[in-house]
Amino acid sequence: MMAHSNSGILIKEPSLGAKIGNVRWTICAMLFIATSINYMDRQVIAILAPTIQHSIHMSEVGYSYVVMAFQFAYMAGMLGVGRFVDKVGTRIGYMIIMAVWSVSAMGHALANTVLQFGIARACLGLGESGNFPAAIKTVAEWFPQNERSLATGIFNSGANVGAIIAPIAVPWVAVRYGWHAAFLLTGVFSASWIVLWFFTYSSPTESKKLTATELNYIEERTAPLAGVPQEIYEAMPATPWLKLLTFRQTWAFALGKFITDPVWWFYLFWMPKYFSSKFNVDLAHLWLPLFIVYNVSTVGSVTGGWLPRPFRKMGLSQGNSRLAAMLLCACMVVPILLANYTHSEWVAIALFSLAAGAHQGWSANIFTTVSDMFPRSEVGSVTGIGGMAGSLGGFLIALFAGHVLQATGSYFMLIVIASGAYLVALAVIVTLAPGLKKAEIYA
Repeated sequence: MMAHSNSGILIKEPSLGAKIGNVRWTICAMLFIATSINYMDRQVIAILAPTIQHSIHMSEVGYSYVVMAFQFAYMAGMLGVGRFVDKVGTRIGYMIIMAVWSVSAMGHALANTVLQFGIARACLGLGESGNFPAAIKTVAEWFPQNERSLATGIFNSGANVGAIIAPIAVPWVAVRYGWHAAFLLTGVFSASWIVLWFFTYSSPTESKKLTATELNYIEERTAPLAGVPQEIYEAMPATPWLKLLTFRQTWAFALGKFITDPVWWFYLFWMPKYFSSKFNVDLAHLWLPLFIVYNVSTVGSVTGGWLPRPFRKMGLSQGNSRLAAMLLCACMVVPILLANYTHSEWVAIALFSLAAGAHQGWSANIFTTVSDMFPRSEVGSVTGIGGMAGSLGGFLIALFAGHVLQATGSYFMLIVIASGAYLVALAVIVTLAPGLKKAEIYA
């Protein structure tokens, strides 16, 4: 069956009942595993924070400086690593990225001072900054536009799985072998993934496992600009950063990340401390609230990636369907405000679960706005720019949180910020890029 794209190009569509194939979902599974390892590595210090602070006499401000070292390096790395992945490709680029962050994560085992932890966290942040640019670019290469948010939601749920495994495994290792040993936990997983990626990954056009039907399905897209064939548009050379910064779409994504990413960093690095300080949850029992919150987050990530589909069936455009899904996720975060007033650990768990799940649904969609608005040649770079902005926000929230908690011991202001951030971000995105209009880079 043949169909016309907006540019008049004939596109072959799979016939009803034809088996498309699922190699692309195998690639998505590998991204899921990489993201799980990524979040296991970064979550370890949050889980061990009370133990490490007691062991080396680290203050709240000292802990915030350690977190800031990660955020600053993550922010700096995002700009360069996005372009690096665009240049060398996802196969080699992803392996190098994984190797750097894995060695840095294990290097924490050698740290015994605030300065040493800061150096280790900075190296980890530099390496981990590459995961999402590489993964988002891989999704743009391997999935048609209508499946990208779902694929992103699935691999992004690995963040929650990593955050689920870590609070179960890390305390067990720390109690029996000491907190230094806990930082070595993920080394074997990282090494295995690098080997697997090296021997199995290739681009869709070079894959020997991909059927012609599935390749055709992956390449089936609507031309983003009138008169510019899709294959020419997607093959255009990378655009300089300064030119990318002249597009409102770049700023829409970057500011959306700047406003909302700090909330996730707050959950990741301060939620364990919130439960520890407010409800006296010790290290041995901390796994339960985190296990529940991040399990719900996993559901939120996948559901959020799927969410634009029903809006699309209601007649909304692809861009407006995504924005509608993001609005729903933004509204679901607002009840976290009640965490300031509850005295029930289980109510707090429910509120954080809802908010974290909604964040991951939001995340699956905001990441996909990049491939909605830009060609594949720009996905790594624009994702890196947005990631840098999000990390800057995370850096600022770490600085703010450390001083606020040291001065007041209260999470009130941090939770207020978390509750309204997404609605503000959505308003900014809609103002700058209404309907997620394509960036006319080559017009």
